[in-house]
Amino acid sequence: MFDWNELGHCRENNRIEAKRAQGGLPSSIWQTYSAFANTQGGFILLGVAERDDKTLYAVGVQEPERLVKEFWDTVNNRQKVSASILLDKHVRIEAVDGKDIIVIEVRRADRGLRPVFLNKNPLTGTYRRNGEGDYLCTPEAVKAMMRDSGEKTQDMLVMDGMSLDVFDYVSLRHFRNRMKFTRPEHVWETLEDVEFLQKLGAISVGEDEKLHPTAAGLLMFGYEYEIMREYPNYFLDYQEHYDADVRFTDRIYSSSGEWSGNVCDFFFKAYNKLIQNPKIKIPFKMKDGLTRLDDTPIHGALREALANCVSNADFYGERGLVVRNNIDEIILENPGSFRIELREALSGGVSSPRNAVILKMLNLLNIGERTGSGIPMIFAAWKGEGFDEPVYTETIETNRSSLSLPLVKGGGKKQAIKNKRQKQAITADEASKSKKGDERKRSIVDYLSLHAASTSKEVAGHLGISPDRARVYLQEMAADGIVIKEGENRNRTYRLEP
Repeated sequence: MFDWNELGHCRENNRIEAKRAQGGLPSSIWQTYSAFANTQGGFILLGVAERDDKTLYAVGVQEPERLVKEFWDTVNNRQKVSASILLDKHVRIEAVDGKDIIVIEVRRADRGLRPVFLNKNPLTGTYRRNGEGDYLCTPEAVKAMMRDSGEKTQDMLVMDGMSLDVFDYVSLRHFRNRMKFTRPEHVWETLEDVEFLQKLGAISVGEDEKLHPTAAGLLMFGYEYEIMREYPNYFLDYQEHYDADVRFTDRIYSSSGEWSGNVCDFFFKAYNKLIQNPKIKIPFKMKDGLTRLDDTPIHGALREALANCVSNADFYGERGLVVRNNIDEIILENPGSFRIELREALSGGVSSPRNAVILKMLNLLNIGERTGSGIPMIFAAWKGEGFDEPVYTETIETNRSSLSLPLVKGGGKKQAIKNKRQKQAITADEASKSKKGDERKRSIVDYLSLHAASTSKEVAGHLGISPDRARVYLQEMAADGIVIKEGENRNRTYRLEP
């Protein structure tokens, strides 16, 4: 629980919104409520104002009990707000500097309730938080949230208007051959293609009681021009940049007409190019003294990263899926934000793929983790190789996610997650080896996101540990580029890196 008596250390950011509320409940509170619910959550402070230096102070509100009742009446009014996601404990009156302020803690809404919108119209009443402001969502962003809100994942949709002629059966044959290698004598091995596709989830019975492709089947095995009938923004792009004087040293893209253009073929084309990066070394190791072992943890991590990219992509989204293979860095970027909080994804144990059927198909080739352990595995493999730590970025404005995999050692910042202005550092290795330390560092990030600058003693008081122990965590986070140290000795303070 945050101590709001330290309000003078706080500033507005992506998790704090201050409102004077001198004339009653401000109408703009509902935009902030929607924005926090649709982004990463946050605190709305009523009876709080900004100084010239952007720090906050209490001005208080009149009749706080009446304002709290008015808030509850409105948040439960479906003519005004689409969903109430708060419990009684999330709205409270607190005394700060002898004045009453109201603290409203808005949690990130569950996927099934998003978008949280105002005035009965999601297209004109849905907001998201970006930095210190609430921004009206574009119709495309609203539709993306709606697609993610259903019980079924996007790729389970049956394409009733399409026949089985959309499939490139050469792609399917390649998939089946790979499956035969990874899962010899599987019970589906002898099935005819149509029955195999049905077992795979690539086709299903439509409303006309006939077989049609599912979205997963269309994306994985369809021809590119057939895929674009359903996904007009569909585009897969592998870019290789090894020479600064040449725009592309190699490129593979779905609309070239030289291959099927589907997700299955792209996955293996891109992967086979990535592992040829000069920084991805294959050690000379022997298995049983006879067979060379050329599949390393880095190779497994690259397959996992690609699987995450395609299984979490919103193929209705703009700009398509892009894989950039640079000499010192690999970047995988997909349309669509994370369906769960980035912190949960990195810690592991929680899995919520946007395209669960596609991930199931890849699982049959021993690719992709369905238990939520895939991302920690990527981080562990990168650390084991000595490379700088991967960076996940979620960009609110364009509704895209990206994973940067550095191929350099000791030359970059170790930043696990970059989520706009709020930064959180949680490595897979920390999650497995030091859960308590990991949780404390997360708590420090949360604390510093609500305070302009804090001493190690103040951080220690928040965590309930000794100042010396808090100082160890802060120094580690400073070394990792997560916090910045300012001042010397007793006057030293810490803040999140901007």
